[in-house]
Amino acid sequence: MGAVDTADVVIVGSGFGGSVAAHRLADAGLSVVVLERGRAWPPGSFARTPADMHHNFWNPKGSDYGLFDVLEFRGFDSVVSAGLGGGSLIYANVLLRKDERWFVKDAELPGGGYEYWPITREDLDPHYDAVEAMLTPSRYPYDDPQFNSVPKAQAFREAADELGLDWQLPPLAVAFASKPGGQPGINLPVVEPSYGNLHGVPRLTCRLCGECDFGCNDGAKNTLDHNYLSAAKAAGADLRTMCEVQAIRPGGPGYQVRYLLHAMDGSSVSKRIDCERLVLAAGAFGTTRLLLGNRAHLPGLSSALGTRFSGNGDMLSFALHTRRDGRPRTVHASRGPVITSTIRVPDELDEDGGVGRGFYIQDSGYPVILDWLVQNMDVRGDLSRLAGFSLNRLRGLLRWAGPDHLEHGIGQLIGSGTLSNCSLPLLGMGRDVPDGVMRLRKGELDVSWTTETSRSYLDRVRGTMKDITSALGGEYVDNPLWFRKRLAVAHPLGGAPIGRHPGEGVCDPYGEVFGHPGLYVADGAAMPGPVGANPSLTIAAMADRLCDHLLLARGMSGRSPARGGPRRSGGTTQTAPAAPARLSGVGPVQPPSRSPRRWPARSPSVNERGQFRCGCTSPWRSRTWMPSWPTRGTPRGPAAGWTARRWAAGCSWRTASSS
Repeated sequence: MGAVDTADVVIVGSGFGGSVAAHRLADAGLSVVVLERGRAWPPGSFARTPADMHHNFWNPKGSDYGLFDVLEFRGFDSVVSAGLGGGSLIYANVLLRKDERWFVKDAELPGGGYEYWPITREDLDPHYDAVEAMLTPSRYPYDDPQFNSVPKAQAFREAADELGLDWQLPPLAVAFASKPGGQPGINLPVVEPSYGNLHGVPRLTCRLCGECDFGCNDGAKNTLDHNYLSAAKAAGADLRTMCEVQAIRPGGPGYQVRYLLHAMDGSSVSKRIDCERLVLAAGAFGTTRLLLGNRAHLPGLSSALGTRFSGNGDMLSFALHTRRDGRPRTVHASRGPVITSTIRVPDELDEDGGVGRGFYIQDSGYPVILDWLVQNMDVRGDLSRLAGFSLNRLRGLLRWAGPDHLEHGIGQLIGSGTLSNCSLPLLGMGRDVPDGVMRLRKGELDVSWTTETSRSYLDRVRGTMKDITSALGGEYVDNPLWFRKRLAVAHPLGGAPIGRHPGEGVCDPYGEVFGHPGLYVADGAAMPGPVGANPSLTIAAMADRLCDHLLLARGMSGRSPARGGPRRSGGTTQTAPAAPARLSGVGPVQPPSRSPRRWPARSPSVNERGQFRCGCTSPWRSRTWMPSWPTRGTPRGPAAGWTARRWAAGCSWRTASSS
């Protein structure tokens, strides 16, 4: 295995949680190592040819270390990404905040239990602000002459107006101008922030190619490698790619992490790194699988582990053959960023006339190369054109009258492209029911989740999609998976949810795992239910909040005192000279200013009088029985009748009665 590295913080994964944590903690002066299973994807490296796409999937056993990891579960399929930048490499750029009233409390679930968000919009708003300052989102420049050639946005807006729906241009993590607030333009050079770019490759503004979900070869997409990870590297973070984590357990200064270092030839080497604090940010599937697979080494993990799985209400359908005034209506789904606009349908919680669970529907798109595949779905038209072309050629051979020009015939054979020009994917998401359960079956992740409990929600989404399609004069077609009542999930959430106590969640409201000080969850796994809107911004904001908590618990300010002033955001420079950052992962580092308290763990228990004992043996509460504290909506089980809060001194639990 070789020498053991050490670091103050190890972060597993480099998506919206891991990237934020890497920058924040490195910027505060901690030694940070990021372990990312995939490789770096600089602009220009994303697959486009069939030969390259053949190997563009994550399959280490087959020596393929591609971008897409396609997962099939009972009831749904999902695609996640493998690469430096995580899901930002393939997401659709939308950065919406979670609706204020959708932070539900004590929402009963059909199968028992409840959904409870132990945080509020007010808690997250400062962190939303911080993330937006770093990612610099902007709305699609709908009225700019260079960008008004995207008919799907106009068509979507007109459909919303006809139906009386709320149409919006959402903030997008896309560079439409050389710098934030600048004049939009196509293929302009992007001005890099002060911390530079880790790839060292020039970037260009958006050219409306629709390739966002396949990786942006122009660098116009503000993926996390271009901002948070570049800033983290500039602050001294050690970003390690092709590092797939296998095991985590207490040990050393806090935790031991064992991982495989992959090589492109299919070989791998086992390595280990020890850290004071460990941040899991491998996504809802990756983080939950790590916790489930290492449960034996993490005694006392909440029984909520694996619960609250949600697909964030994801649903995909298609509006085909759109028409206006009896003639084909061009929407050009392949023109523009993959999403330009959104429709918001209110929730009953909004108290503005909404019925049922709220949701969003967005005008989706795809790369221009897929226009050919879409057009080939018109089998009847293809056969008709082929028959006509063949008949004309036969007539020409029988009645030869000199050289013939085939341009017209070939054009007819290709067809007018009406199906690809006049079809629009519709992407829905919202507040589905988070009652899925993740477990390990024969060492592999298995998800038990059904569409039945979310049927009324899904029917409302489909109904609105049908109304939009009708307003576009098109033909509504479900995602082919829906015929088997399967969903395509782009936003998996849950598995290690935050909660008020271990009977409710795996982590406290800041993302620290109950009973395991210094172990954090900073990704979609921590969501206790659906975000409703696109979840990326909320995941990043919660990670930013987690970092404030981690730094304060370590005796440091959440605003980077080690770097001489306010933390960096959006590429601005520091207000005072920065202290030199320590490189991490290259041998011993200086001991932390305060060693973490580690105590042998045991499972929480309840005595015959219904009193709860904490799950640690620390001297503060060793063998101490604490009175129970009833709470509304608390589930049955070992933790029933109490509310947990953190001891500042380091004990795992604290009852509300002793607050």
